[in-house]
Amino acid sequence: MALRHYTLDFNLSAAVDAASTAPRLLSIFHEHEMTETEHDTGGRGYLATFAGKNGRFVTLRVHSHGLITIDVQCYEDDNVAQIDNLLNALEKKVKVVLNGSITRIKRLPALVRGAAVDRYWPTTDGRLMEYDIDRVVYDEDSAYQNIKILHSKQFGNMLILNGDINLAESDLPYTQAIMGGGKEDYTGKEVLILGGGDGGILAEVVKQKPKMITMVEISLKVIDGCKMHMRRTCSNVLDQLEGDCYKILVEDCVPVLKRYAQEGRTFDYIINDLTAVPISTEPEEDSTWEFLRLILDLSIKVLHPDGKYFTQGNSANLAEALSLYEEQLERLSCPVAFSKEVVCVPSYGELYPFSLNWSTDSICVLEFKCIAQPWKRRAMPLDPHHRRFLLNRGPQLGFLRRVEEEVSVSA
Repeated sequence: MALRHYTLDFNLSAAVDAASTAPRLLSIFHEHEMTETEHDTGGRGYLATFAGKNGRFVTLRVHSHGLITIDVQCYEDDNVAQIDNLLNALEKKVKVVLNGSITRIKRLPALVRGAAVDRYWPTTDGRLMEYDIDRVVYDEDSAYQNIKILHSKQFGNMLILNGDINLAESDLPYTQAIMGGGKEDYTGKEVLILGGGDGGILAEVVKQKPKMITMVEISLKVIDGCKMHMRRTCSNVLDQLEGDCYKILVEDCVPVLKRYAQEGRTFDYIINDLTAVPISTEPEEDSTWEFLRLILDLSIKVLHPDGKYFTQGNSANLAEALSLYEEQLERLSCPVAFSKEVVCVPSYGELYPFSLNWSTDSICVLEFKCIAQPWKRRAMPLDPHHRRFLLNRGPQLGFLRRVEEEVSVSA
């Protein structure tokens, strides 16, 4: 059975005497028939726990530096009205006892722990998000990852790979961003999609009548799950592995890219939807950085001289990781330039970088799109300023040039 965990915090204007303050709050717990146990804090304020009927459990802590924290735990089937009454009584009592010295009261919605359906998913920069997820519609393990598709009342079905939110049915802006933000014409072009097992990119590019799309996705189980449960995203393009203007290869993209490079095959557009930029340079991330560099280098080798390359980055808050990614671009087999800007994806709770590239004989360009996400009951508005960076290095120039441009857009 799941547990509900409530929190109630009081910030005070000055330190309080815990020994004299805490006893004045105990009557509330006694009124709710709770048994008290006081704990030794080694002189760091007052700490007591209270056990009540139906498994209710409360922690009261009066911190010497001017903070009071109250945690209430109860089972999911407990009487919500009674728990609210307890919290209301505690809030009222503290206001009376500490009249005039409270600077802020913070009472958060209950955190539901151990539920059958997990509603809590962290952002890449470590913040916790609660989604309105009400059921699991698909849960499978492949040889490569755990694959979940969860239903959100607000965002539709959401694809989650190894605990990382990839895409929701609401997230057309993600697909549009990684395709170039509506500024590209794919008509009659050769397109290579790396990853993209949700089918969103494939479905959108097909609409533009390209000459041929080759999509390389390693996991058939991702494709199978999405063609059943992400129809708003993929439409019918995943129903068959081959269509009039596309072919899906269920393979590891690395040997495919190597084979294409050996054959001299090139593409007008390459869209890399494989993996985000690693969030650190710790040893466990080394293999991911190596993989990222390998895919970049192999992709450049099969990109037409006038072609363009798109990929994703990571949370805009992970500035160090994004900077490290920029450093990787200097290690490629050809000179590289890139730019980045901000767009908005509904189901994410953070700004997120994406990329576009194009190439000539002497220079390759990479553009990132950072994505801002509206969240839950409030929509996070698109930042009124798009920030665009262009890093340009041509062998004929012999130096590195960075241009930063700030573009105003309508809110």
